[in-house]
Amino acid sequence: MQMLEKIKKPRNYLFFIACLAVLLITQSFSVMLGFAFLFGTPLLFMNELPPFATTLERVWQYIYLTICTFIFVFLIMPVLIIVPLSFNVEPYFSFTQGMMSFDPAAYSIRWYQDIVTNGMQNPAATDSSWWSDMWNNAQWIRATRNSFFIAILTTILATGLGTLAALGLSRPEMPYRSLITSLLISPMIVPLVITATGMFFFYSSPFSVLPDFMINGMQWVIDSLGLDAKITDFHLTGTFIGIILAHTTLGIPFVIITVTATLSGFDRSLIRASQNMGADGWTTFRRVIMPLILPGMISGALFAFITSLDEVVAVIFLADVDQRTIPRQMFSGIREQISPTILAVATILVMISILLLATIEILRRRSERLRGLAPG
Repeated sequence: MQMLEKIKKPRNYLFFIACLAVLLITQSFSVMLGFAFLFGTPLLFMNELPPFATTLERVWQYIYLTICTFIFVFLIMPVLIIVPLSFNVEPYFSFTQGMMSFDPAAYSIRWYQDIVTNGMQNPAATDSSWWSDMWNNAQWIRATRNSFFIAILTTILATGLGTLAALGLSRPEMPYRSLITSLLISPMIVPLVITATGMFFFYSSPFSVLPDFMINGMQWVIDSLGLDAKITDFHLTGTFIGIILAHTTLGIPFVIITVTATLSGFDRSLIRASQNMGADGWTTFRRVIMPLILPGMISGALFAFITSLDEVVAVIFLADVDQRTIPRQMFSGIREQISPTILAVATILVMISILLLATIEILRRRSERLRGLAPG
């Protein structure tokens, strides 16, 4: 009802006349829609000013909202522009004449089908071998399988380690809290290419940083077990373990920040009350602490999951062909074979990110209600 009342105001009638003028001058319905969105959106969000407000104040409010609309469009358009392009029937990265005229024949889901069939040996098969062929040979399916496998294990490790770190750092008697916190969240601050370079050199020979007597001792143990291996030949590059550890390092800071924020309003007298009633440490954590910090843990886990799912720099440095993830496959596709399939994959990733961010926002509001910071 409020929206209808805003539309009925005289200033909106003038705006409708301006839209018709733009349509008559440009003879383009698309241009008119763009004009209506950019300059009409501020009118819907203009608050009612007091009667004594001057004309200049009213004009400034409209200009301010118009600037905000332009900034919003500038930030969101690069993300939204890929959605219609992913349905282009032609193998182009631009809008065709048919798409601009909304011709149904100009749109297709062929690039979404290519996600499943690209790389298959026999995509036209109709028997059960099609599923095996798709699961083992389709490039994008293999990359998706690797991405979710790495992201899930990364989320579990990052959530567990980050929550333990946040619980320790939240204790007032913890020494050097600021220094330790800065070190733990440094992967968010240091440029990722520097972090990935350091990981590459360390993971290539992780035991090279140890003193010689420790390396010789570990080698003696290996020889005593009758294993034909050298400790100096051990490496984590080109392995799933190395990528999972690298992504865990990048995801832990997000868990620490979200869980620490949740613990900021935590009443520690609940812990003392639980201990006075005979509960041990695990029971206190499971029955008292965890239910209250669970929204922060889940939010941090989702951030860690998104970070692992979208990360490409560390994968370029550390991964082999068998550990190729979705971002790495997209990077290779841009360099080796230009195909709108990348746009289809990007659209799916955008939808996943929107769902995860919506979940995080719901959990944030729930956390505020549990801590009494927001009305129930």
